[in-house]
Amino acid sequence: MPAQSFEARVRRQGGIAIVDLHGEINSFADEGLSTAYAEASSQNPAAILLNFAGVDYINSTGIALIVGLLAQARKSGRRLLTSGLSSHYVEIFQITRLADFMSIFSDEASALASVPTPAS
Repeated sequence: MPAQSFEARVRRQGGIAIVDLHGEINSFADEGLSTAYAEASSQNPAAILLNFAGVDYINSTGIALIVGLLAQARKSGRRLLTSGLSSHYVEIFQITRLADFMSIFSDEASALASVPTPAS
């Protein structure tokens, strides 16, 4: 069975970097996820939003990759947010206690609204 493809694209909205994730997050996603996170953090955003709306599947290796991103975010003092998780993965994030360390939002607009805009 061929590996499901994974793709991550970075875009910015205000002081927030948004990483749109598509496909399966498993061992094959490691390089793409790391590259996207590095690109997202390169301009020192106030927060990074992982948008899971296009994610079909996350296995235990994928959870470990997400834990690694969380560790990087915490080390740099940056908030890591999530949106678009299915109810199944919200439950997984709660069971694994990822939800204790990253904010989970039902949609992108709610996540963006949670980050204060810097004063001009």
